[in-house]
Amino acid sequence: MEGSSYRVVFEKGGVYLHTSARKHQDPDSLIAGVLRVVEKDNDVLLHWAPVEEAGDPTQIFFSKKDPSGGEPSTSEEEPTFDPGYEPDWAVISTVRPRPHLAEPRRGAEPSSPRSSWAFSVSLGELKSIRRSKPGLSWAYLVLVTQAGGSLPALHFHRGGTRALLRVLSRYLLLASSPQDSRLYLVFPQDPSALSDSFHHLQLFDQDSSNVRFLQDPYSTTFSSFSRVTNFFRGALQPHPEGASSPDLPPLPDDEPEPGFEVISCVELGQRPTVERAPPVTEEEWNRHVGPEGRLQNVPELKSRIFSGGLSPGLRREAWKFLLGYLSWESSAEEHKAHVRKKTDEYFRMKLQWKSVSAEQERRNSLLHGYRSLIERDVSRTDRTNKFYEGPENPGLGLLNDILLTYCMYHFDLGYVQGMSDLLSPILFVVQNEVDAFWCFCGFMELVHGNFEESQETMKRQLGQLLLLLRVLDQPLCDFLDSQDSGSLCFCFRWLLIWFKREFPFPDVLRLWEVLWTGLPGPNLHLLVACAILDMERDTLMLSGFGSNEILKHINELTMKLSVEDVLTRAEALYRQLTACPELPHNVQEILGLAQPEEPSSPSPPWPRSLTAVWRFCLRMKMVLDC
Repeated sequence: MEGSSYRVVFEKGGVYLHTSARKHQDPDSLIAGVLRVVEKDNDVLLHWAPVEEAGDPTQIFFSKKDPSGGEPSTSEEEPTFDPGYEPDWAVISTVRPRPHLAEPRRGAEPSSPRSSWAFSVSLGELKSIRRSKPGLSWAYLVLVTQAGGSLPALHFHRGGTRALLRVLSRYLLLASSPQDSRLYLVFPQDPSALSDSFHHLQLFDQDSSNVRFLQDPYSTTFSSFSRVTNFFRGALQPHPEGASSPDLPPLPDDEPEPGFEVISCVELGQRPTVERAPPVTEEEWNRHVGPEGRLQNVPELKSRIFSGGLSPGLRREAWKFLLGYLSWESSAEEHKAHVRKKTDEYFRMKLQWKSVSAEQERRNSLLHGYRSLIERDVSRTDRTNKFYEGPENPGLGLLNDILLTYCMYHFDLGYVQGMSDLLSPILFVVQNEVDAFWCFCGFMELVHGNFEESQETMKRQLGQLLLLLRVLDQPLCDFLDSQDSGSLCFCFRWLLIWFKREFPFPDVLRLWEVLWTGLPGPNLHLLVACAILDMERDTLMLSGFGSNEILKHINELTMKLSVEDVLTRAEALYRQLTACPELPHNVQEILGLAQPEEPSSPSPPWPRSLTAVWRFCLRMKMVLDC
């Protein structure tokens, strides 16, 4: 080994092997490892090795197969120790010991059975690389050699597939197969050698536009091509599933493990200028009331509410329509009959829990649990608001009664922490127990999925938010990825209770009534989140923040945001997206511009448990009782 050159040009921790063929991996079947690209003598090697569980934790020991076919060897290398476990949801130390650099040693025995999984392959031996579909779970790569064998699939639990492919593109040309958009054929960085392989790609037939090369961002135009398109172009577009390459063995159970590491090269136009309108006044509202008390020109009225909100004196009446308690089409007499019916219904449900004796409740752990949780949450909900401040406040009693009655109304969901935050502004505005209850039920119809135990709705929304942000600002996403914040976990509370804790109380009223219009599309709240991140973009990217600092900064935005500025920017983002003629179909679905191509299916397995999410939020003082 003396005199040999050895340089690590890329290293990524948190790269796992999934050794079980089952759909859901158990912890023992996951092998955490470190992936490296190494320049050694006149060759470039791709090397993966497990992180050893024994020995000095400040060292990274790994075993690798001798390229000449000898016994595995062990080495310890720089740069930093990287355990590769759940960094997105766990607060981890930013102090990382740096082991000393050492050359690989030949002939050493593996230090554990897991070391037998280590492998090392010359980049010149690669034939193709298959990438996972876009989605919410971990991204993975499958590498196939010239001999026809495939290496173990590399699952990037902490992201990094794009970074790896960019490094590989320094040494190789990666061309997307026209038959399979996720399969990339590997060619050497040698024009003469590459030209011999053009016929494999059908570069010059009528489908040549489907061929995409992955190039280094700073590479120049290759040969006669006027432009080399980034292979991620179209990654957000749904592709028809064709037959997979015969060189690639199917994954266990043919179960895709999608990852969300995609880059959109959609070129958005200039962001338009948006101006908010003044609030709708009572006089303007009355002009829309017909002879029988029916509202007229409702779409126009909703548009005005979207663009300007409502004057405070009008909210008590208008919110009943926005939340579906009163029908936009009904007359005044029909409204009165409806209110009488709903009043009777409310008090019948309230009597159900009111009539439960203390002895009965001792044998009803579910009701007792709801009552205890509601009492605890109500006691600290908006206590600085004059409507709820002070001891023995009647407003607190109404909050308590409405939430307990909701448990009777929605047995399956019951009460979940955070619902008191959604009810409080409604009761403050309508100031009537029955009206507040039914308005609250209308709000819960919009957001009840946020509180379901499966958390499928929250997973889907975080995924949609990430998709929108990648189209709007890929560099910001790359920065967040690099700081282990690409999961956008700091937006969890934003989406859960619709920014209730982020804005001053009057601004929350304005924000919600705008969102309740359903304009300009079904997911404006996601664009509100994008707008906030866009406003803080320079601060995040230019301040050198790490993951903890990012979370701290986002948390400190509470009560410092202007709702009018955020809504203006959110609408501008919407107009900028909808003006793009090449907007990916799945982004159009989020914005309500297109129908889903096929029935929605359950979200892919979430890489972190709900318990871990809440543990993370608790530790960062981001949960609702902070």
